[in-house]
Amino acid sequence: MYAILDIETTGGKYNEEGITEIAIYKFDGSKVVDQFISLVNPEQPIQPFVVGLTGINNDMLRNAPKFYEVAKRIVEITTGCIVVAHNSKFDHRILRLEFRRLGFDFERKTLCTVELSKKLIPGQDSYSLGKLVKSLGIPLSDRHRANGDAQATVKLFKMLMAKDLEKAILKATVRNEPSKQIDSKLIQIIEELPSITGVYYLHNNEGEIIYIGKSKNIRKRINQHFTNDNHKSKEVQKEVASVSFEATGNELIALLKENEEIKQIKPKYNKALKKSIFNYALYESVDENGYINLNIGRANARKKSITTFTNLQQAKSVLHNIVEKYQLCQKLTGLHMGNGNCFSYTIKSCKGACIHVETPEEYNARIMEVIALHSFQNQNMLVIGRGREIDEKSALLVEEGEFKGIGFFNLNHQMNNIDIVRSIITPMTNDRDARHIIQSYLRKNNKLKIIQFAIQGTDL
Repeated sequence: MYAILDIETTGGKYNEEGITEIAIYKFDGSKVVDQFISLVNPEQPIQPFVVGLTGINNDMLRNAPKFYEVAKRIVEITTGCIVVAHNSKFDHRILRLEFRRLGFDFERKTLCTVELSKKLIPGQDSYSLGKLVKSLGIPLSDRHRANGDAQATVKLFKMLMAKDLEKAILKATVRNEPSKQIDSKLIQIIEELPSITGVYYLHNNEGEIIYIGKSKNIRKRINQHFTNDNHKSKEVQKEVASVSFEATGNELIALLKENEEIKQIKPKYNKALKKSIFNYALYESVDENGYINLNIGRANARKKSITTFTNLQQAKSVLHNIVEKYQLCQKLTGLHMGNGNCFSYTIKSCKGACIHVETPEEYNARIMEVIALHSFQNQNMLVIGRGREIDEKSALLVEEGEFKGIGFFNLNHQMNNIDIVRSIITPMTNDRDARHIIQSYLRKNNKLKIIQFAIQGTDL
């Protein structure tokens, strides 16, 4: 659990400042579950330059609660949480200073979004909150006011969590949580999980990730892990201390995150991905008459394929559907091996390429449509899907035929500028497994919005 906060102060000499406004959002890693926002009477004048910066003046705070009146609520909402702030050293120091004046020792573990941003979003011109969120397309209202800055920090932190493929943030959080008794542990873990689509992480007592999985219903899937009686499940049940998760909004993003993170983190109970997740592929070749032939073959990393399949049955099923939809020739797709015309020509669903009635130019034009639909070779596109919340969308970026990564956005304008898109996207490996996941998913789900674009300038 995280307490994402922002504080405005009077300014002045070091360790003599007072809080004038505070905003705290309690965040469970997926959504805000509690919040506290208040002006605070600092019982000392505000420095003139701070008034100009924040717009908060002494008159506004005359009837505001003093710090001792809000201290209990601050303790309650931050207990058991890691404090997250943009320059957390400053905010944590100010809170400790105010509590010390009341004779209370306030101590919380902290995470700084400045430091996290430098690590996870390198190369930015500035890491000040205002300039950073603008470059990422994150809306920021009431700059230099606690609530506006805290809301922007929540959105920034969600983006940073998504970009943290090594899961350093999650591991630190798990280590911060008290361990549960073994007898009630599994039941309590299941009760706290949501029934949403996403990636889940099983942790041991040290916070290390021992298993990564994905599911369209995380709670149901974890329940299966904890009730299965096979050897592997029993070993996991003994060792698991907690479960964390990341909502993804849709299964495609979950599949890609799972594929990437298993390879990066190499958890103890995940089988090493030595074998490919696909075994067959669709290839193209040109025969002596100039017709483009399609054929199914064993997947080969050295050969360029149009698309890939998990097994031979799936490959044949997809190819049969393609042949029927595009009125292709069964002989030129390896589905008819006899002499003369193919059977499809007999029933008028093939236009006669097999006996040269249809010209190579006419036939190949339809083949190129198939290749364009089933392969993202040389394409520039954004695949837009459901996000983690109602007002959010997911985005998958492909540039010049290479899968670049995934991200989430709230505002359409974020997707209209390729530089902002690249900043939002969490980079991922463009490997054969990732391409197979994308191609397979797009074949089965034609309701996803796909935006094709040319890389010229910055606008899409």
